[in-house]
Amino acid sequence: MACQSLCAVMDEQALLGLDPNADAPYRQRAMAYFEQLKESQDAWEVCAEALANGLYSDDHVKFFCFQVLEHQIKFRHAGLRSVQQQLIRETLMKWLQAQLMSPQPEKPFIRNKAAQVFALTFVMEYLTLWPKFFFDVLSLVGLNPHGVDVYLRTLMAIDAEVVDRDILHLPDETRRNTLIKDHMREQCIPHLVESWFQILQTYQHSHPELTCQCLEVVGAFVSWIDLNLIANDRFVNLLLSHMSVAELREEACDCLFEIVNKGMDPVDKTKLVESLCGVLQSAGFFNVDQEEDVDFLAKFSRLVNGMGQSLVLSWTKLSKGGNVKDAAETLQALETKVPLLLRLLVHEDDDISANIVCFCYEYLHVLKQLPQLTDQQQTNMEAIMLAVIKKLTYDDEYNFENEGEDEAMFVEYRKQLKMLLDRLAQVSPELLLKAVRRVFNSTMQTWQTAAFMEVEVAVRLLYMLGEALPASHGAHFTGDTAKTSALQDMMRTLVSCGVSSYRHSCVSLEFFETVVRYDKFFLVEPQHIPNVLMAFLDQRGLRHSSPKVRSRVAYLFSRFIKTLHKHMTAFVEDILTRIQDLLELAPPENGLLALLTSDDQLFMFETAGVLIVNAECPADRKQAMMRSLLLPLMDAFRLVLAKLPRETDEERRAALVDCLSHAVGFASRTSKAFSNKQTVKQCGCTEVYRDCLHAFLPALSCPVRRGSLRSSVRSFLHRMIICMEEEVLPFIPSASEHMLKDCEAKDLQEFIPLISQITAKFKQQVSPFLQQVFMPLVLAIFGVLARPAEDNDQAAALEKQMLRRSYFTFIQTVAGSGMNEVMANQGAENIERVVFTIIQGAVDFPDPIAQKTCFVVLSRLVELWGGKDGMPGFPDFVYKHVVPACFLAPLKPTFDLSDAQTVLTLSECALTLKMIHLKRGPEFIHFLQQEYLPSLQVSPEISQEFCQVLQQPDVKVLKSYMKAFFQRARL
Repeated sequence: MACQSLCAVMDEQALLGLDPNADAPYRQRAMAYFEQLKESQDAWEVCAEALANGLYSDDHVKFFCFQVLEHQIKFRHAGLRSVQQQLIRETLMKWLQAQLMSPQPEKPFIRNKAAQVFALTFVMEYLTLWPKFFFDVLSLVGLNPHGVDVYLRTLMAIDAEVVDRDILHLPDETRRNTLIKDHMREQCIPHLVESWFQILQTYQHSHPELTCQCLEVVGAFVSWIDLNLIANDRFVNLLLSHMSVAELREEACDCLFEIVNKGMDPVDKTKLVESLCGVLQSAGFFNVDQEEDVDFLAKFSRLVNGMGQSLVLSWTKLSKGGNVKDAAETLQALETKVPLLLRLLVHEDDDISANIVCFCYEYLHVLKQLPQLTDQQQTNMEAIMLAVIKKLTYDDEYNFENEGEDEAMFVEYRKQLKMLLDRLAQVSPELLLKAVRRVFNSTMQTWQTAAFMEVEVAVRLLYMLGEALPASHGAHFTGDTAKTSALQDMMRTLVSCGVSSYRHSCVSLEFFETVVRYDKFFLVEPQHIPNVLMAFLDQRGLRHSSPKVRSRVAYLFSRFIKTLHKHMTAFVEDILTRIQDLLELAPPENGLLALLTSDDQLFMFETAGVLIVNAECPADRKQAMMRSLLLPLMDAFRLVLAKLPRETDEERRAALVDCLSHAVGFASRTSKAFSNKQTVKQCGCTEVYRDCLHAFLPALSCPVRRGSLRSSVRSFLHRMIICMEEEVLPFIPSASEHMLKDCEAKDLQEFIPLISQITAKFKQQVSPFLQQVFMPLVLAIFGVLARPAEDNDQAAALEKQMLRRSYFTFIQTVAGSGMNEVMANQGAENIERVVFTIIQGAVDFPDPIAQKTCFVVLSRLVELWGGKDGMPGFPDFVYKHVVPACFLAPLKPTFDLSDAQTVLTLSECALTLKMIHLKRGPEFIHFLQQEYLPSLQVSPEISQEFCQVLQQPDVKVLKSYMKAFFQRARL
């Protein structure tokens, strides 16, 4: 062997670096040594000798040696000489033999790595060099516990390599794995199954961990081997005996679950499930009320869920196939499992209950498909409904103030129960409505003395009916009289029985959620609005002791007011007075905790805006109310802005900037009540918002934390363009000038949509302004894009990419808005510079979104300037640069013709060529045939074919042809 010449010496200094606590230089040396051994033709053989002869006792060195072997097998096996492949086999068998003799097993991480190497060797050699792999391994290990452990771990590693569907494989690997399984079925599976039986029988009492490992192996392999080898009396009886052994029962349950889950003929599946259920019931496992081991019951519930789902699947297949007799027998089998399903569903442990929900859901789906329900099926439905209602209830231990993992799991479990409730409603909406009404009414009669969880679940059920019983756009109070009458009665009870005063946060939240879900109830019975408004406004809602309730109620109140604004006329001024303190801008220096966060206040300002705008009063009164709402914001803004430049502490600066941003955000949010300029004028509010602009725009020239302030003011300008329209135009030039000073990529990226919005909305009105700002904006963009950045700075690269896209979109907006003069009046040199950037964007940057935009722009520019009366010199530019761009871009290796976005880019490229032909006619065809296509070495026949397609009227033909043309060109 080659390693003899190396005297089987490993680099001891490098091996020191394998210790996790080793110093960095040693660790680097170990890594370098690892790379050296991996890449060497034969130096890795020292690792094989070290393992075969047990030369090292250090666990990290052993693991290292296995890693080196793993690399050789995985990546270099085909290039190894036959003697080296033989060396690997011998090494593994010698190492395994040493395990049999060792008093102590290796550490689990070494055994797992060894199993991986065994499995990889098996995958590479079983079909060719080592067909007797399992015979050799089993002959060696016999029933030695250390050997059996490695054998079982190897089988699980083989499952991961060959069978596991969660692991993606290449087509060649998939074909190889199929061959391996076929060979194993023919040659060794019966022997393997026999070995598993012997292991289970031998070690069930003495080595529970080995028995559990073996059960896991059986569960993994049963999906693709002959089921009769496992689903027989001796095996099933053995598994059932394990179900009574504390250490084995959970793994035995999982193994039975895998057996039940195996795909098979529906009639056979029903027989298998019924047979299994029979023996489980006889053995007393259906008496779940007497079982105290909740971990086992969770596994058992999963098994019953699997059996139930299997029966549902069998029934579905048999019903669709018209097999009436067998379908009826399967349905009967299904029905007999419902009592067990109910006992598990209602179990006090939520994990046990959650594991049976899918079976329950699918059983209800079966009932939904039946033409008529029997009395027993009706009874089953009612029992499921009661179980769901019971399980929806919170327990005493739920921590509402500090929700952790347990609480999150219960919330998820509740979502599953809601699915059952929705499915119950589909099967029998009348039954659900009746049950909920009964629970709700009885609870509301005694809410003062009832536990919080009972009150919460009663209101919650009313809330859940809103989704369970379908209604178009929340119209629950029109249509079906029985439903509307019941819902109306319950809502009337909810808002008049006083339950809104219940002193628990979860009941308070549920009350307001339900009121807003059924807000259209108040259109039918508006007399209840005053009581509910008071609940929103006092200590039950916006002034509740819980911040969580206050925050949610702020949002719900805004929704309530938006829906019912027409009914609020009598209350507007009273509401505004009562919420006045909640509309104050919290100054950063007072240190007091406000009742609402700034995010909550956004909803309050929007609500105030909606109330004012929709109030039935004269415009001057609306103006006065809006001014009294916004004036405190403007005054506070000016004071804080004056303080900001004098503040030196960075933390205080940040607080002041946040305060300024909030003020602008609040003012902006009030404008959401207006749909357009007309409503602003009608309300007499134009002047108020103009004053806001005068107050806020000076912040753009503030040198402190410029980005945040600019962002806030820019958002306000967006809103004002919608609300005030041309009234805002006098403010734009000055604002733009400030926003283009010392800006970053993000600033420009956010500024461009503002200019694009103005361009698209006002067109000719802003043409002079656009002509003035066009080149300063373009130069600012060029300046930011030209700034050097670190090669590996992903964030900077992404920012530049997004800015580039925004720039191209801006040029597209200008070119497409009918303002030819904006670009045309920038001077020949500037125009050329801009158009070159568009050419560059179309060809050089592998970003199909930006490239598509660039071709849209080029097509538009050809349309504007490419004709006989177009811009002088532009046709030459088209032939020199635009036409080549249409060919060079798709020929780039980065232009992925299998990508949908790239195909859209190619379509725009085709439209650009079509536009050039439209504008230049035969001259363009002559240029392509005589000059350009020959320069790309395109044959005269293909050139002629291309030009013929280009001249056809249907552009779809050109798009398809171009895709095929460039696919051929790359071959």
